[in-house]
Amino acid sequence: MKNTFVLFVLLSAFLLSACKKTEAKNTETKNETKTPEKFVVDSIKLNDSVKIGEMLSVDYSAKMLVFPTIKDKALLDSIYYDKKGITDYSKQGLQNFLNKDKAEFFSHVKEESKEWISDIDRTQTWESGSFMKLLSQTDDFLQIEYLYTSYEGGAHGNYSFNTRVFDLKNNRKFDLKDITTISKEKLEALLMKNINKIPSGTTNSDGVVNNSEMLLVDVIPPNKDFYFDDKNLYFHYSPYEIAAFAAGDIVIPVSWKELEGTINPEFKKRLKIN
Repeated sequence: MKNTFVLFVLLSAFLLSACKKTEAKNTETKNETKTPEKFVVDSIKLNDSVKIGEMLSVDYSAKMLVFPTIKDKALLDSIYYDKKGITDYSKQGLQNFLNKDKAEFFSHVKEESKEWISDIDRTQTWESGSFMKLLSQTDDFLQIEYLYTSYEGGAHGNYSFNTRVFDLKNNRKFDLKDITTISKEKLEALLMKNINKIPSGTTNSDGVVNNSEMLLVDVIPPNKDFYFDDKNLYFHYSPYEIAAFAAGDIVIPVSWKELEGTINPEFKKRLKIN
């Protein structure tokens, strides 16, 4: 009886110790399970001007998006593809880059203007602008619009757009071939067919002017400036790219229905296209 009691006590102690170890291990496992890091988007701005002569002033404006949670350097290089020489992608690093870029721009115009500034016969302000805009960040796709503005004399300033899609799941820029296998000829036909679906807002004395009335090309080529939502794939064209300056920038939608049978299966699944 005594031996049985001692055995019972030892067995109970062993089971209690095992339970505590299991609980401790489960607690450690729970603590090791980290909540996915929240995607963060920040931004910096810089606006400054300098007077170079009696008739000439120069403006510099910029807005850059900041992505503190993106760590992949190759992806960051791709996101800031238009800004050469960035080595620090932190908020302060990007602010330092803008300060340096502004100083170089002012210095360049001041040096270049020495030969012709005396010929300027009216007050004018030259400008250089670059602006990043977040279009969307869903399903691990980051879509960014880049706007560039400039004025260096003449009848009017100029502006242009670039659009880029980045695959955050695979840390790379997304290309059109990752979305659809449609042939270039069939896509060109769809772009021409849909040219007037999103009006540019241009009007004349007779009212609204259709985009097709201002085209400078016979065939609309698909460009690299595309983005998408749950309904369409959109192609964005800058002034003079396919139409007269008066048309402004033109956006042409191509629906997923029109691309049916050519959509990449993995992309279709990620975007939940029916």
